Amino acid sequence: MDGIQLLLVVVGAIAVTAVAQRRGLQPALVVVLIAAAVSFVPGLPRFELPPGLILSVVVPPLLYSAALDFSFVSFAKGLRPILSLGVGMVVASTLVTGVVATWAVPGLTLVSALVLGAVVAPPDAVTALAIGRQLGLPRRLMAILTGESLVNDAAALTIFSLTVAAATGTHTVLSNPVLLFGYAAAVGILLGLCVAVVVQQIRLRLRDSGLETALGLLAPFVAYLAAEQLHASGVLAVVAAGFWLGHHDADASFATRLQGRQFWNTAGVLLEAFVFAYMGLQCRFVFEDLARSGMPAGTFALAAAAVFAVVLLIRPVWVFLTYGNQLLWSRALRRLAALPGLARMAADRSARLRGKGIPEPDPPQQVAWGSLVVVSWTGMRGVITLAAAAGIPVLAVGGAAFPGRPAIQALAFVVTVGTILLQGLTLPPLVRALGISAPETEQRARAHELRRAREISRAATREVLTAARKDPPPGTNPAVVEYVVARTKAAVDARRELDAQETADAEEDAATPTTTWLSVEETTRALRRDMYAAQRQALVEARNAGELDDEVMRSELEHLDYEEAATAFDRGTP
Repeated sequence: MDGIQLLLVVVGAIAVTAVAQRRGLQPALVVVLIAAAVSFVPGLPRFELPPGLILSVVVPPLLYSAALDFSFVSFAKGLRPILSLGVGMVVASTLVTGVVATWAVPGLTLVSALVLGAVVAPPDAVTALAIGRQLGLPRRLMAILTGESLVNDAAALTIFSLTVAAATGTHTVLSNPVLLFGYAAAVGILLGLCVAVVVQQIRLRLRDSGLETALGLLAPFVAYLAAEQLHASGVLAVVAAGFWLGHHDADASFATRLQGRQFWNTAGVLLEAFVFAYMGLQCRFVFEDLARSGMPAGTFALAAAAVFAVVLLIRPVWVFLTYGNQLLWSRALRRLAALPGLARMAADRSARLRGKGIPEPDPPQQVAWGSLVVVSWTGMRGVITLAAAAGIPVLAVGGAAFPGRPAIQALAFVVTVGTILLQGLTLPPLVRALGISAPETEQRARAHELRRAREISRAATREVLTAARKDPPPGTNPAVVEYVVARTKAAVDARRELDAQETADAEEDAATPTTTWLSVEETTRALRRDMYAAQRQALVEARNAGELDDEVMRSELEHLDYEEAATAFDRGTP
């Protein structure tokens, strides 16, 4: 693929994505279908990149940007279901799909079948999360889906790398596959954390938002390539680095955070659109390769139906076997506890605990049946599946053709399009039919946390203003300081009144008259910088102390970043 062809693919993918979003359609499905149709244009040359380039260039920034935006605190709270779905289900899906594929796809070896299983194992939560935000799904359910999307990508791509290495005869540091998986995971995570710590320390000393953003761009590639050189998991290294840097994002300057958010959002949209377009453009050629391999169309159709059915069914089976038993058991225990004798025993036990000053343990959080249904149906495959399929090497051991490569790529295409078409289109009506939304208690709790975050910010502002009155900045007129403090205090009071009216949407909109006093402008900016720094530190400390939810803190930090950016760039406003 030359530069002109690559540019045309990117431009076309962006244009189709924009039109699909404007019309309320699913961009991934529209892009891949239109690209597949374009691939059948007579005389169209084959657009093909080196397989390793797809995984090493496309996957790291996608995973890194997702890890940056996800709260590590939310990840830790939902660790058990996230690991169950992101690791346990991926391993089970890889094995079951591999076994079925060896039976359904003629000529496919066990190793190649496991490669197929790893390719189609990880669901892409992008569509599910977009639908969830639109329909207002509960925050815990959204956190589980987001965390799973990171973990399952890392687990599936790690298995994919191991199975491809076995198929191609690539040297590995350990011969035992279980030990090799553990080595790849542990070393990948540790290496990712080391890269993140180094990047964080350098970033704090650069004091230049452009250079800091450029350094952030290099971080996922450094983590990925360094881990791959040590035969560890590059994707786990990228996710670990993204988690660490995202958790410590408040240490960077506001300009760096603003630039980083815009850059990674743009990069994510661009890369996802490109991968879907690229794989769609391979459609004709993939099926031509499949025909040249000698597989009859009817045989492939049956194999595709079998693999698609397994991919579609294994997630609901895993979810309900894992969590349905817990719900049935907890329901049975509640009915037993309601019996007269047991109820009295429970009441006596509670009274004894209260008498000793021992608080009763909180009951374990359970996922409702409706939420289980939604989780079980969010199995759409996406960009990682297509990128992994495109990244399968052409040659295997001894220079022979990779066994079953055309069939694996064709099946990955069918599974991706099929799941997006079936589950992606039916998920919104399913959520509406089940009536799942964030409960009023969760909405009230979030509103309370937002008010608490604003109170913490205002308290930090008052401390800065009080200190400025007692000890004015060097070279400033105390009268000017008093003027600025009074104007700022008035703005803070106005903001508090707006917050009381509507917490979620209140924004400060207080205009300050332009003055010709340069000292006023400089003093105002100095005080505001101190206020913003104090507010950020107070919010981070409250998050670390458990007073604030991590997502609420990030939302407030983003609000402060925009306020500080407006202050920095509006020269006519002190």
